Amino acid sequence: MANTKTSISQASSYAEAGEYWDNHDVGEVWEQTEAVHFDVDIKSSRTYFAIEASLSEKLRKVAKQQGVSAETLLNLWLQERVGQEQRESAT
Repeated sequence: MANTKTSISQASSYAEAGEYWDNHDVGEVWEQTEAVHFDVDIKSSRTYFAIEASLSEKLRKVAKQQGVSAETLLNLWLQERVGQEQRESAT
């Protein structure tokens, strides 16, 4: 956060702003607000692949042991394998 204070909360840090909004409602200062427009460009997407039920269960168990979601573990493994395949095909 810049060295300036925010217009409504008069906070000079994110912590101060958070503390202010933890204890105040925007309804209290609605007349001080103004409309804004912004675009959100989310480039995230998902592709679904069928996985055998028994393999899915094994994946979930390993992921739980490693403290991550099955989706995260699968993505990490696929990234490693695809990267390996790309390196091998480039040589």
